[in-house]
Amino acid sequence: MKSDRVCIFPKDVQRITGRSERYGRLLLHQIRKHFDKEPHHFITPEEFAEYTGLNIETVKEFLID
Repeated sequence: MKSDRVCIFPKDVQRITGRSERYGRLLLHQIRKHFDKEPHHFITPEEFAEYTGLNIETVKEFLID
């Protein structure tokens, strides 16, 4: 089931990559730095897909409410 969520959390990164939740926090930190965002800003599925090179539809399939 697709979701209409607009932000990515470490648990989502864990589901998408198969890596640990700790890795998800690290990757989101790196994405924030890449897009020059503040620590409290959210990462969108589009930004995540652009940074990782994944297809946006593939990313959205893993966003479970």
